[in-house]
Amino acid sequence: MIKTFTQDDLVRYIYKETTPEENSEIEIAMLFDEQLAEAYTDLFSVVNDLEASMKSPSEKTIDAIISYSKSYHLHSVD
Repeated sequence: MIKTFTQDDLVRYIYKETTPEENSEIEIAMLFDEQLAEAYTDLFSVVNDLEASMKSPSEKTIDAIISYSKSYHLHSVD
């Protein structure tokens, strides 16, 4: 019997948060369920696009934050 999988299951699969047994079940289910395979493809594309769009702060910004934090004279709590 093939288990029904949700988008949450597919997201966990994409982010490698599923067990090896779940991986096998999802992969088999995608072979037989065209809608599930299409949902996986769409979600995988979205995840890749999100990861590609992630930005890192410039060195100038990092230096400004560090400089600002060093300007505070914090008192320890006893």
